[in-house]
Amino acid sequence: MKIRQIIFLLFLGLLLVTCSKDNSLSNDDDDNDNTGTDFFTITEGFEYGTKTAFSADSITLYTGLWYMDDALIAGQSKDAKNGSYSARLRSGSISMEFDIENVSKLYISHAAYGSDSYGTWKLQMSTNQGESYEQIGNDITESSTTLITDSFEITTTSSVRFKIVTESGSNSQRINIDDITFYGKGESGITPKIPEDQSNVSDDDDDNNGGNDDSDERSIEAGSDAQPSSGDDSNLLLGNPSGAATITDSTTNYLINAAYYTESYNSERGTPNWVSWHIGSGDITNNVSRQNNFAAWADMPEGWYKVGNTSFSGSGFDRGHNCPSADRTNSKEANSATFLMINMIPQAPDNNQDTWVNFENYLRDKVDEGNEVYVIMGAYGKGGTGTYGYKETINNGKVTVPSNVWKVAVIMTKGDNDLSRINAGNATVIAINTPNKNDLNENWKNYTVSVDAIEEATGYDLLSNVDSSVQTTLESKVYSE
Repeated sequence: MKIRQIIFLLFLGLLLVTCSKDNSLSNDDDDNDNTGTDFFTITEGFEYGTKTAFSADSITLYTGLWYMDDALIAGQSKDAKNGSYSARLRSGSISMEFDIENVSKLYISHAAYGSDSYGTWKLQMSTNQGESYEQIGNDITESSTTLITDSFEITTTSSVRFKIVTESGSNSQRINIDDITFYGKGESGITPKIPEDQSNVSDDDDDNNGGNDDSDERSIEAGSDAQPSSGDDSNLLLGNPSGAATITDSTTNYLINAAYYTESYNSERGTPNWVSWHIGSGDITNNVSRQNNFAAWADMPEGWYKVGNTSFSGSGFDRGHNCPSADRTNSKEANSATFLMINMIPQAPDNNQDTWVNFENYLRDKVDEGNEVYVIMGAYGKGGTGTYGYKETINNGKVTVPSNVWKVAVIMTKGDNDLSRINAGNATVIAINTPNKNDLNENWKNYTVSVDAIEEATGYDLLSNVDSSVQTTLESKVYSE
């Protein structure tokens, strides 16, 4: 039992925080009524169990099975929390998939996430095992970035379950929820226990110090939806920025065709130099959920170190995707390809989960609006600042932490003969370059640069297949709306 639960038991009559609702205990909360019936308090603090993505899924926590939709468990610096972790909601819900009995009060700690504008949420209760819900109390609009606690009176002693639903509907109005405490008299009907998988890591951040994990390897599996090898929608339509080649002597510039993206891999850094891919409407169909099957690449050239699924563990850096999982949701083969460690860089958590996620969402929104996008992403330099401070390498020196993370996106209306249309000037280019650290602005537009600036920093020839005169024009501009 966590310390805060013990404190809650000892000082139940004292409120943890001043709340907008009436948090005083009613007369029948006095356990000196000589009935012989004990009171209980059970707290779900999100300290056990793992959910690292916003995609809807069920997860076993300390109190039982919960369903989280557009919500995850996180413990970054911007998350308001007691202990190490709390739930973070965007525009979704958190709901129990089990019943509890004899509850008379429910306490919920909550706050606005980071610098987000204040969102709104409500508590709902079901008395029929989740078939239908009714709201308990009023809507709550967040007014603080530090946790406050509200209490809710429960007037039924029958079996119930609860759901927290966000009302804001905006990814810039995220909410943290922590310490959901059930208080009642009699038997609760549940037996809290620590799940077997009690590790809990923030989005892609697997924090156990590990090495070469040969027990979890996977080859690239290309399905029928893999990118074409050339022409429209191919990964290298815009060029091979570093002249990478699939020869083992090319240890720092090794070309890997991963079917759903293509990259230059640097075996001395343990990360890609750059990754290139195309996003069309057929790539983001949401046919499959996030696979989360991180794995070493089984076909690494003989003698090269294989970065494993725990190689970033204990580092304070996320396993940051280059080609995002959400850019490849048409098939399990496509999504699984994005979880190969050859697609990962050690990325500062807030950088990965805020600034970069916002830019990735923007590009997918452009595809939903009838466009297609060609993307090249990479990293360079040495030394970034993650959860545990500045580091130049992790995994016993086998993986280099980059100082900068960059991306170039070429956006055009969906159509054919893509290279010809780019050469005709019918495309928009956005380039961003961010330092690899936590204290970034969440607005990616603060980090726009020219393609020329990225080329100067990396030595690459980006957009090399575009006509030289058009290249000159496109690469010199800094995007602005």
